[in-house]
Amino acid sequence: MPWLPARTRPMILIEAQGIAVRQGRTQVLDGVSLSVNRGEIVTIVGPNGSGKSTLLRALIGALKPNRGKVRRAEGLRIGYVPQKLHIDPSLPMTVRRFLNLPHRVAEDEARSALERAGVAGVAHRQMSDLSGGQFQRVLLARAILINPDILMLDEPTQGLDQPGQAAFYRQIEDVRARLGCAVLMVSHELHVVMSASDRVICLNGHICCEGTPEVVRAAPAYRELFGTGTGGALALYRHEHDHGHDHDHGQDHEHHHGHDQHNHSHGASHDAASTDGASDPAKQKPAKQEHAS
Repeated sequence: MPWLPARTRPMILIEAQGIAVRQGRTQVLDGVSLSVNRGEIVTIVGPNGSGKSTLLRALIGALKPNRGKVRRAEGLRIGYVPQKLHIDPSLPMTVRRFLNLPHRVAEDEARSALERAGVAGVAHRQMSDLSGGQFQRVLLARAILINPDILMLDEPTQGLDQPGQAAFYRQIEDVRARLGCAVLMVSHELHVVMSASDRVICLNGHICCEGTPEVVRAAPAYRELFGTGTGGALALYRHEHDHGHDHDHGQDHEHHHGHDQHNHSHGASHDAASTDGASDPAKQKPAKQEHAS
């Protein structure tokens, strides 16, 4: 990265350097390098089984890569919104009580987080009574309680209809504007997410291409994976490819509470370093790559 004056130099919050993840005989990720700067919204897109959720887990420290490094800014605060979280519907659990897990939070902090997430007024409702969109916004509220430096979201709108998806992404943009945090999210909703992102990374076991939404949309590697136009969103589910699958996505269906168990914050005490090529408008790599199995 070229030298820039301190006032204009972007601050790298988190970066991966050539990471590889192997699960059994399947090479899920191979040679993946990326970085996220303060205040930007970066979206990772890719076919089912392309390693998107695996990459997110490696970045937050829940999974150790077989090769390569993940570096985080010192004292980095990560707010995480999982893909799935199951709460037993027979268990009495109000939204307010849920926000107290695992640590009690002050009433004004909880109220502020719910307002920022767009669900003011649900504090005393049961988690089991929330709609899918409300449930996701409560997870978002919990993630922003720590005033994160970066928000990481794994398929946060899975199961929502298209208007619900668009509304949720608008809420993410509003949270970014209010908190000044970076956002890194995994998404399937290409037709929505393109307009909500500063930078898009197309992943298929390796990084096929990356850049601004306009650049990535025109990239041959992206077109090969997803087709063209908004119809490319449908191609995402039909795409046949030669990479190992990490089975990180379920079927897109209506539900209220299909969400992962991790939604606590993570921190790290490592210094961030610059990454090669992170500021290029687009890095295109071959769309297909053989992996050992």
